[in-house]
Amino acid sequence: SRLLPGALGHVDSAEEDSFTDGLLDCPHYTRPEVYADQRVPDVLLSGNHAHIRRWRLQQSLGRTYERRADLLESRSLSGEEKKLLAEYIRERDDS
Repeated sequence: SRLLPGALGHVDSAEEDSFTDGLLDCPHYTRPEVYADQRVPDVLLSGNHAHIRRWRLQQSLGRTYERRADLLESRSLSGEEKKLLAEYIRERDDS
């Protein structure tokens, strides 16, 4: 029902919903910038929407890889998605 015309306030809302593109959702943050020793990633505070979209896609790919790798098996990743996932895995392994 969320995909029916007029069900959501903004036409792009359904496209940004969790799992509409076959990936798990990225983490979501709110104010304050630091809560319970957890900090909102700087990229989300930057105001650079292209960087924010890139970060969200990378997080979605990474979460899907970690929690539901089977979903990636049936998905044809673009070159950019492959690069973002490789960066995610490398950063995770380095920490």
